[in-house]
Amino acid sequence: MCTGGGRCQWFYGAPDARLGRGIGTYRGFRSAAGVPQERLVVPSGRVSLLIGFGGELRIRDAGRHTSLVSGLHTRARVLGHGGDVQGVELALAPWAARRFFGGTALTELTDTLADPADVMGARTRDLAEALAEAPGWPERFALLDETLLRWSAEAEAAGDTGPAPAVLEAWRLLERSAGALQIREVAAATGWSQRHLETRFREQIGLGPKRLARILRLNRAIRLLTEGDRPAETAARCGYYDQAHLSRDFTALTGLPPGRFLADRGTSSAWIAG
Repeated sequence: MCTGGGRCQWFYGAPDARLGRGIGTYRGFRSAAGVPQERLVVPSGRVSLLIGFGGELRIRDAGRHTSLVSGLHTRARVLGHGGDVQGVELALAPWAARRFFGGTALTELTDTLADPADVMGARTRDLAEALAEAPGWPERFALLDETLLRWSAEAEAAGDTGPAPAVLEAWRLLERSAGALQIREVAAATGWSQRHLETRFREQIGLGPKRLARILRLNRAIRLLTEGDRPAETAARCGYYDQAHLSRDFTALTGLPPGRFLADRGTSSAWIAG
């Protein structure tokens, strides 16, 4: 349900397997709330491509957008809309997002919101128009498959070889461990020095491995706390020194202490995920 009544709906679709593991579940949304909605969106370790085709998105301190690209971000943001909005969100691993962003370096998008047309050209506007004209969500998700496969083929034809294998392996190790693995262990597994890994990882992913690990650890902590784990237990399972360390890191990244965050999460309108 939406805050204050009305109706908020989610629609999910699995991407074509040929697109690989770097593209998360398609998330369509439609809100007919009738009143403004807001939600705190925490850092997720993903690049978000949100294509709207009805209503405007409002980002506190960043104006209004119909569609937007959100690079990897290291602090929470407040997003909202006027009550009626429709669109679809793609959550992309940074190494997958590179395929679609042409010559734009991911470091240029870190902690940044941008109009997709400024990053990817007019083709995103064409896609938004086609999505709006599609009769339903199955057709929209099929259109996304077709479009992303074509963009991937175009990137490959243009010579995009993707990230270095060692960078991709480092990403996978950090993701698999939810940020708990020490960076020196990650570097050793790739065969690179820690300094070289940090430099290349930042260039090709948009954040250094330590900062990404911090975000992944936060996301695991949020999941565990939401499922009912006690803070002390969560701190131990996620690799924090103690509960105080968890609380400090949590507050630094979300702007709220864990207890307040969980209370607000339970009453806010979940119209878009972080």
